[in-house]
Amino acid sequence: MGLWLGRRATDAILPWKWRSRRQKYYYQAAFVAILKEKRKMAKERGLISPNDFAQLQKYMEYSTKKVSDVLKLFEDGEMAEYVQGDTDHCLEETVKKDLVCLSDVSCYFSLLEGGRPEDKLEFTFKLYDTDRNGILDSSEVDKIIIQMMRVAEYLDWDVSELRPILQEMMKEIDYDGSGSVSLAEWLRAGATTVPLLVLLGLEMTLKDNGQHMWRPKRFPRPVYCNLCESSIGLGKQGLSCNLCKYIVHDHCAMKALPCEVSTYAKSRKDIGVQSHVWVRGGCESGRCDRCQKKIRIYHSLVGLHCVWCHLEIHDDCLQAMGPECDCGLLRDHILPPSSIYPSVLASGQERKSSKTSQKTMDDLNLSTFEALRVDPVSNTHPLLVFVNPKSGGKQGERVLWKFQYLLNPRQVFNLLKDGPEAGLRFFREVPNFRVLVCGGDGTVGWILEMIDKANLPVVPPVAVLPLGTGNDLARCLRWGGGYEGQNLGKILKDLEMSKVVHMDRWSVEVIPQQTEEKSDPVPFQIINNYFSIGVDASIAHRFHIMREKYPEKFNSRMKNKLWYFEFATSESIFSTCKKLEESLTVEICGKPLDLSNLSLEGIAVLNIPSTHGGSNLWGDTKRPHGDIQGINQALGATAKVITDPDILKTCVPDLSDKRLEVVGLEGAIEMGQIYTKLKNAGHRLAKCSEITFHTTKTLPMQIDGEPWMQTPCTIKITHKNQMPMLVGPPPRSSNFFGFLC
Repeated sequence: MGLWLGRRATDAILPWKWRSRRQKYYYQAAFVAILKEKRKMAKERGLISPNDFAQLQKYMEYSTKKVSDVLKLFEDGEMAEYVQGDTDHCLEETVKKDLVCLSDVSCYFSLLEGGRPEDKLEFTFKLYDTDRNGILDSSEVDKIIIQMMRVAEYLDWDVSELRPILQEMMKEIDYDGSGSVSLAEWLRAGATTVPLLVLLGLEMTLKDNGQHMWRPKRFPRPVYCNLCESSIGLGKQGLSCNLCKYIVHDHCAMKALPCEVSTYAKSRKDIGVQSHVWVRGGCESGRCDRCQKKIRIYHSLVGLHCVWCHLEIHDDCLQAMGPECDCGLLRDHILPPSSIYPSVLASGQERKSSKTSQKTMDDLNLSTFEALRVDPVSNTHPLLVFVNPKSGGKQGERVLWKFQYLLNPRQVFNLLKDGPEAGLRFFREVPNFRVLVCGGDGTVGWILEMIDKANLPVVPPVAVLPLGTGNDLARCLRWGGGYEGQNLGKILKDLEMSKVVHMDRWSVEVIPQQTEEKSDPVPFQIINNYFSIGVDASIAHRFHIMREKYPEKFNSRMKNKLWYFEFATSESIFSTCKKLEESLTVEICGKPLDLSNLSLEGIAVLNIPSTHGGSNLWGDTKRPHGDIQGINQALGATAKVITDPDILKTCVPDLSDKRLEVVGLEGAIEMGQIYTKLKNAGHRLAKCSEITFHTTKTLPMQIDGEPWMQTPCTIKITHKNQMPMLVGPPPRSSNFFGFLC
């Protein structure tokens, strides 16, 4: 039903409370823009340009109301007086001055507002259903195809071959062959096979629009502006594009040539074969990869570099280079643009075969990534990179910039902006892909949990680039204790030589007792690294509270370690967890663990042999003359529970043996001695596959470095699953005679 809205009503629709006049202006501008678009669309039904749609979306960011709330005001609320008629035939009347069809406006604003993909699909169907009969006839379908062509042009696709593809695609949507498209058929197509929202211009993050991704940079050597070709100067600041390494003065940025990097193929002829993309300058090595002679980079803007294979050559050597690019030394990790293309450009048979593999509407979370198909180069292992920019101070942001240049930017995801879901959806059907997580242990745990929930056809192996403070998991997997600006290309080559190990993950169930006290929320339900109760959790909890209160005091690894040392010293003086064994009982695989002869201030349950930034609480193991696996086999079923001190001395921690190591701690001083290697280990209590704690008072606890205060409770830890992790190559021997080994 169409309701007529006079322009006077726009002021009355505005929220009653405003923080600034600018908000009011933008909200009014949105209505005025819609009004103008409706007049223009009287002849071209539904053909709103992607640029206009993006601008309207900016206006909507200032809105504080939902479309449904506003519509109620017009139906039976205080805005009813502005309704000037009631008709089902809005199209002819939209040309009247200062009137607009409210039903169409509500559709547009509902699209702008966001929400579920199926709702957006329904609103777009109503927009193109000109006669409001609930069916899209051939003329209405043709209008949709015209709109898709306009969007394709906006995306810089090759449209010469697109129209027949779109016509065939729209025929496929007519599942019953009736010659028209019903709402049910439209929703089914949009949810299973066709990226309709993208093709209609409503999801626009696909666009490669030639814009550079600038970042300010100070140059430690003389460089030359790609635009004016004059020197930027030693130590001076300019702008560098993260994608193509195009460099300009600040004042030259507005006149810069478009960015040459296209992240996906926009035409069928570009699919499968990658070409070099040469950009002038940026030859940091100073040597030509073709003739091996020097490139005199200190004289002027000379040389060329390819943004995909990163070869650097003289201008004169360009003719000797073939057009095809193999993506260079990092080809095993890269998804070249030729391997990514709009799914609408796939053959009809490919589109039909993909119908059965798509999710149903209930499971759908539609985004622009569903509009692209990925077909990687054979015998490669494309790398999906997740970066937490806040990890490691400013290192996370720099790592993000570097990976955007080394790989295809579509492989690199900013976790603060995109989260992990978008990347996992994009790579879902990519064979043999790997994941690199750039962040601390908390970031790694988050990604592992999301991979677990994603229900991928094949679970990818995960590597870690440590950017956090502790980085215990990265240490155990031989990726180091913290990234310190090393060459990322070298790290990627190490990743090629890595091996897969299946790491145990453990479920934690906390069952609180009925008390008047309130616990902090439990941070995780999964253990990847370790769990502890007592002294070390107390130190971590105090550290956590102080960091939450004064984050500016914890902006470097060194400062964090100094604060940790201060809290550990305080804990050693006050001993807040003294005689811990009197406040809890421990069961391992249903059997009580005897703690009566011990005086403990902490108990740690270890999945990996590293805690608190490198402490091995289990300690080094004196290996027996026999084989450990042989000993465990001889023990048979009892190998799940080991408490014999003599056998525990020979047990080697293994993050894939489906067992946990249990260690007792006598206090903060002992922890410091272990960290500084003055003492080998804590008190080895057990090795088991299941453990239960019963506590009788409020105690500090932590999971993977995240602490909380827990009231009396029962805690059950059981094996959950295993996750494939990548272990770095063994460190090269530092021995002068290492070549003899």
